[in-house]
Amino acid sequence: MKFDDLHDWNLSPKSAVALQRELAPQLISDTPIALDRLKSVAGVDVSVRGKRSRAAVVVMTYPQLETIEIARAERETNFPYIPGLLAFREGPVILDALRQLRCQPDAFIFDGMGQIHPRKLGIAAHLGLWLHRPTVGCGKTHFIGDFVEPAAAKGSSSALIYRGETIGAVLRTRATVKPVYVSVGHLADLASSVKFLLSATSRYRLPDPVRAAHNAARL
Repeated sequence: MKFDDLHDWNLSPKSAVALQRELAPQLISDTPIALDRLKSVAGVDVSVRGKRSRAAVVVMTYPQLETIEIARAERETNFPYIPGLLAFREGPVILDALRQLRCQPDAFIFDGMGQIHPRKLGIAAHLGLWLHRPTVGCGKTHFIGDFVEPAAAKGSSSALIYRGETIGAVLRTRATVKPVYVSVGHLADLASSVKFLLSATSRYRLPDPVRAAHNAARL
């Protein structure tokens, strides 16, 4: 898969925050994902052990969710763990894996946040600017914002509010199971992002492409 290099990753935490503030206004978050036109979806995840990181990208047909291709990459973990700067820790190894893909996925679901982020530039949003394709964040744990617990039924959701603004949705992908946190990355809107995640989720809590990427990235 080919894409343009947007910026250098070798930054200090202070410079990384400044870059996030510079890039965030470029995000497009009011364009619905054309689900009826999607033919493939990629799940993205990273596993870190010690000083090594391994990224995996699993591409599946959509809406059938059958695996087409798996790409992995591994490198030394150079950026420290700092909440809000995950993209600078995991972004380089994810891009290494993406460069190995032969196919061009139509949309991406990241194990992580999109615009559920203090500066609206979580990893799904940040890398969406590199990929120029619809990206959605699917977080497993609460990061920021307030919400009312959604109903227990599959498909139930509630708004995630931060500083008076809806920045995501808390979505029940399985009945009576802990919800996930859905946020727009880039070239999407929240309503279609929620529909997209639900349509890409079959038996488990996580969307199938993300769950497959999580398994493929294990160190």
